[in-house]
Amino acid sequence: MPVNAGHVGYGSVPSGASETCPLLTPEPDSLWRPMTREELEAANGPGWRKVRCYLVLLFWLAWVTILATSVAIIIKSPRPVATPLKWWQKSLFYQLQADQWTEAQTEGPEGMCAMDEQLPYLKSLGIGALILKGVFDVEVFPLNLTAADKNFAPLAWMQHLLSESHKADLKIVLDLCKLDLLAPQGITGNLSATTQTLLEWRRVFGEFSSPEEERIVVVKQTSDVLRPLNGSRQVNVTLVDVVMRSILPHSHHPLFAQEVADAVERCLQTRGDDIWPSWTVGGNPSQELKKLLLVLMMTLPGSPAIHYDKDMEKTKDKSKMNRAALQLFSSLSFSKAREEALQYGSFTFLPFNTSSSSNSSLSSPLSPPILAFLRSWGCVHFLVLLNFGFQPQSLDPAWASSLPEAGLFVASTGMDRFVSTSLYSLRLRPYEAIVIKLLEAQNYS
Repeated sequence: MPVNAGHVGYGSVPSGASETCPLLTPEPDSLWRPMTREELEAANGPGWRKVRCYLVLLFWLAWVTILATSVAIIIKSPRPVATPLKWWQKSLFYQLQADQWTEAQTEGPEGMCAMDEQLPYLKSLGIGALILKGVFDVEVFPLNLTAADKNFAPLAWMQHLLSESHKADLKIVLDLCKLDLLAPQGITGNLSATTQTLLEWRRVFGEFSSPEEERIVVVKQTSDVLRPLNGSRQVNVTLVDVVMRSILPHSHHPLFAQEVADAVERCLQTRGDDIWPSWTVGGNPSQELKKLLLVLMMTLPGSPAIHYDKDMEKTKDKSKMNRAALQLFSSLSFSKAREEALQYGSFTFLPFNTSSSSNSSLSSPLSPPILAFLRSWGCVHFLVLLNFGFQPQSLDPAWASSLPEAGLFVASTGMDRFVSTSLYSLRLRPYEAIVIKLLEAQNYS
């Protein structure tokens, strides 16, 4: 007899049931079903609804607190305040001699049309204002503003030029007079002759000026030290808007690389901030340093003033060298127009040591160093490196460690450097200038 005979339990088959039925068959009353609301409230007690409301409220309070804290940190964190710039502070100046327009006039209507076509082309390169020299007789003062110089075009041609420049959205700056503001000045009515002269020009320009078409007073600095022009206690008005400064001193012979490096270093270390500067190259640099000085002029604080260059003319046929020079200028112009750090960012001169790629025993002791400076705005930094020597130069790793290692090439004198770079492996070619946008956000101001 089986052990489980007569007992209905585990492993047994009830009478009349098939042996194929599952051995573990749940009872009908034990089937799973969801709990009702009354059962749920009864199982968790009467305070379940309040607890759930408190938990939801606590979650939203925590979320709002985190959001408010993040906003407060962003608002209170230090950040630079952008200064609205005037039109002359955002413009690139292009200096032209009057005889260039006179030659076009002698060629007849075709020459005039050719010069008119140059104006929109110059605007497309990023130039915002033209400086016309030789229009008036600068030796005569007071100036007769109704008559142009006899060596220049008649007044009708001048009006035509102003009209075409206005169509191309180009400003015109006229070289009106030659007056030495640093000469010994007499005092009349508690005001120096310099102040009286500038006040007179300010009054004349004020009659034709408007908020949309503001006229400015520009003076050219011809000495190492500029006499204070806007610091008069008797006159509470801005006398001068722009001071044109030359990077290199006047010279009748081409300057050597060492002379150029010394002049640039003095310029970087004695740069003034009282009046908005406009930089020109000046001097007489050698041909291999012209592109380097263009990079320097376009990255310094202020408004660059470019001299007339045939490489920038609009022509059908351009050599490979001309195209490279035009590409360099366009790259620098567009970078300065869109980058806040290059427009009004802080300026930091960076002295450092370099290591020559050649044997140190063969290196010349007079080899010009690499000069460098930093333009910063907020978390954006541009590093400008200038190699004035005739030998390749590498950065000293001890110096480069103080800056972010990685960066992107913005421009170079050869316009053949692209994508990213590392300061630890960077080598500057002879007479090369490089602009690098650093990738890491650190403060060097």
